[in-house]
Parts: sequence; C-alpha cells; structure tokens
Amino acid sequence: MHRLAPALLVLALAVAGCSGSPSADAPATGSTSSAPSPAAGGTVQPGTEQYVALGDSFTAGPLIPTTDVAAGCFRSDRNYPALLAADLGLDLTDVSCSGADTADLVGRQRTVNDTTVPPQLRALRRGTALVTLGIGGNDLDLFSTLVNLCPRLRAQDPAGSPCADELARRGEDLRSTTARIGQRVADAVEEVQQRAPDARVVLVGYLRIAPTDGSCPRRLPFATGDLAFGDRVIRSLNAALAGAARRTGVEFLDMYAASEGHDVCSDQPWVNGRRTDTGSALAYHPFLSGMRAVADGLEALLRDQ
Repeated sequence: MHRLAPALLVLALAVAGCSGSPSADAPATGSTSSAPSPAAGGTVQPGTEQYVALGDSFTAGPLIPTTDVAAGCFRSDRNYPALLAADLGLDLTDVSCSGADTADLVGRQRTVNDTTVPPQLRALRRGTALVTLGIGGNDLDLFSTLVNLCPRLRAQDPAGSPCADELARRGEDLRSTTARIGQRVADAVEEVQQRAPDARVVLVGYLRIAPTDGSCPRRLPFATGDLAFGDRVIRSLNAALAGAARRTGVEFLDMYAASEGHDVCSDQPWVNGRRTDTGSALAYHPFLSGMRAVADGLEALLRDQ
C-alpha cells in the first residue's frame, strides 16, 4: 500500500508485461462486461448500470497477473473490481491507481517516469450506479511509515517494540493519524456523492497484514511488539473508515474482520510479505486470493440489500 519506490517501479516495468497464467476463477479480461448488475441503492437487478472503482494499490492489485503498467498505476485485470464485474456482469470503469491517496481523487496523480493520470473522480457520471472506494492507507504516509521504519528497527530489539518506541519519541501517534485520514476519506465520499448522486457507494476496508499472535520474521520482519502495534494501527485505520462511512451514509465492507486467519503469517495469506513476487503480488500487497475475498464480500453485500 505504501507509495511505490522508483526502483521498484522500474523492476515492475521490466517484467514481461507483468503477465502470468489466468486463474480459473478469474475473468478473461478485467475491464468491462454486461449482464445482471446492482441497481443503485438496491439488490442486484438486470441492467447495464455503470460501476466505477476508485482506490489505491490495495484496489489496483500491482503484479497480480496480468498487470497493466502503461500509465504507472499497475492495475491488475484480476483485482477485486474486475472479479466483481465479471461475477455480476457490471459495466466497469476502473481508475484505481497504485500509490494513490485521497488528494489523487480530485487532482492529477504523478506515477512513474514523469507520467501523470487524471483525477479518479473524473470517471464519475450522474448516471453511475455503483462506486467502490478503497483508499486512505497512503494518506499522511501511514503505511509507508510502518513498512519502511519498522523492519529497519527490528534488529535493535527483536522481542520489543523499537518502531513504536521511536515513533513515540518523535511524537508521532499513528493511531491518531488514522482519525485525520478518516475525515479525509469522509470528505472524498461526499465529493463522490455530489458527482454521482444516485450511486450506491461502498467504502472498502483494508485486509489485515499482521497476526494477532505469533510472528514470521522472514515474511514480516517486525519486532514482536511492533507486530501488535502494526495490527492496532490497521484496526484503527479500518475503524476510521467505518466511521467515515457512517457519517456519510454509505456502506462499509469490513475486510479486516473477514480476513481473520489470513494475515501475512498465516498458512493461507491474502497479503504478500516483504518479498515482491513478480508473478503474484508486490511486497505487502494483496494476492489474488485477497482480491477474490474482497470481490466475494462485495457481491454478498450487493445481493443482500
């Protein structure tokens, strides 16, 4: 989720189109399709209403085959918007982009090699029927702080919490930072509602990364105490997003709860660990299994109400 380092972007561009073998349960293409779709604000009904997907890399799915690298957004055609669109026959416009934060919803985003992409909200129309939004982790450098600082400090005190201690020394409270992020996301949702007033809007929470107990330093090189700290930050972020959804009257998909037992250290992780796999997922980003889980959660939500 953290903003992609230039060297990593160059690596991603160098792989063979970021391509791979399609999954059996994935769509043949990830862009658009038509068939039954959810009517705005209601249950799934036949139709061709437009679905617009907004978000950061936890929506875009960098390096999940097959990834489009052309504009530097590293958007997979097996991400959850593409899977959901294929499952429900939605007319999908996916403008999610790796590295995005809430500012990039309304302003141009700089990606790689001096490339920029238009504001994501430009994809919305008054006739848009469904919008999913997964964003916030890049705001105020929240996740980049966790995944860059915490592994670097682990050697100082592997059994302690050197990252949390260092942030406290600096006067940085990441959990209070999440409250500010929640307000930014609420503001973004209100902008979505203004531009697509008839759309059903779902705010998508983040998958869990750290285990609630145990450790796996080869995959997630945090000190033992910092694993608990990181998990608290992610829970706090999701709580802030849920609060933003309540304040703006939209739906919230709680993927933190849904991903219990699927953290990085689990036997069946939905999120990759510290090592980028160019055929599966960027470091600290969802695997196809995580995207499938989000798509299934959205489908259940859309069909249920």
